[in-house]
Amino acid sequence: METTRTIENKIGNYRWTICGLVFFATTVNYLDRAVISLLKPYLETEFNWNAGDYANIEIAFKLAYSLGMLGVGRVIDKLGTKIGYAMSTFLWSLAAVGHAFVSSTFGFSVARGFLGITEAGNFPAAIKTTAEWFPQKERALATGIFNSGANVGAIIAPLTVPLIAETIGWRWAFILTGALGFVWLILWFMYYEVPNRHAKLTKAEFEYIHSDVDDQAAASITTEPKVSWLKLLTFRQTWGFVLGKFLTDPIWWFYLFWLPDFLNKQYGLQGTQVALPVALVYVLSSVGSVGGGWIPLNFIRNGWPAFKARKTSMLLIALCVFPIVFAQQLGQVNMWLAVLVIGLAAAAHQAWSANIFTTVSDMFPKRAVASVTGIGGMAGGLGGILLSALVQKRMFVYYESIGELDKAYYIMFWICGGAYLLAWVLMHFLAPHMKQIKLDDVPGANAPTA
Repeated sequence: METTRTIENKIGNYRWTICGLVFFATTVNYLDRAVISLLKPYLETEFNWNAGDYANIEIAFKLAYSLGMLGVGRVIDKLGTKIGYAMSTFLWSLAAVGHAFVSSTFGFSVARGFLGITEAGNFPAAIKTTAEWFPQKERALATGIFNSGANVGAIIAPLTVPLIAETIGWRWAFILTGALGFVWLILWFMYYEVPNRHAKLTKAEFEYIHSDVDDQAAASITTEPKVSWLKLLTFRQTWGFVLGKFLTDPIWWFYLFWLPDFLNKQYGLQGTQVALPVALVYVLSSVGSVGGGWIPLNFIRNGWPAFKARKTSMLLIALCVFPIVFAQQLGQVNMWLAVLVIGLAAAAHQAWSANIFTTVSDMFPKRAVASVTGIGGMAGGLGGILLSALVQKRMFVYYESIGELDKAYYIMFWICGGAYLLAWVLMHFLAPHMKQIKLDDVPGANAPTA
């Protein structure tokens, strides 16, 4: 019997080089957005911020990110992954560096807005790249691997940003991290092209990538007609993905923007002291991201239908988030118990993310993947804004004003624990078998389908 390595050598593995490039981009993407949460103590002192000011700046990012998602998927579907991804990365890197030249609270809101609208391009481009370069059975694993870049970026941030700020100033933290995007651009243009035009891709690997495509002409994604948002919104599959993102994306925003503040306000950690617990949470998240891609792949290898493997994996993952509701009680025993249970929830989120993103390429043809991903990303951003405006901004400011901030975190952890189970139920109702839609059916065939 041939080993997996022998088969891989016969087929070729250039697709994993592409996955590595997307991993690098996602790492830079999350590093750039995480910097401000670690510089919050320095910026609070310099600009006299309170919790409401920081929440407003966070909302500016999320609002711009949501608006960016509304159109960026469409742009990437039109321009293609090579140019679309490069353009997005170039612009968000400029925005990240631009934070260093801000001199007011309003200026930070503007800078965060520009960062948000440009960073919106990463995931639609990344998911489209994965759909182009991997067969269905490998997409969750590839997504889990590149998505773990979000955690690596969040790990690098606490290990470097406070150190940079304390040695050469907070402005340099923005400049040095933002400049990494320009390094990625060089590598992207050196190594990337779509499969049907790539000189380094073997015929065997090309055929393997498209092994689950009935019509081989579908491999030429650049020549297919584009799909309108209105048409996409007629499908229940679209709404399943949209609601799943709306309910669960805000939880990750909470971890990303408020975890350092939680450690500071609840346990008195400051500056470089938050590095180890924050890094631990995101190390666990990286494990969850890759593991979340491996679970359905293992089920599929054991003969399960792809939709059953994906749905079962997502239910198991949703259950793994729930213990976060006990974070406050565990933290009263030992801070590290709270950190571990938050890390488990963050790992489960990344496992969930690897799978929910893959549902798009499961249910939609490649030419619509970036557009649907963008619609769902917009919904996730709007959910994050709603959470910040109605829960975090009002609730956190109120409980902090009366000296009972721990109650705000207790309520927030219950929201985190229940969001994924609710999302799973809604997605199961809207798309129980995750059937792929047919965009070019005869008239009347574009009605919503299960």
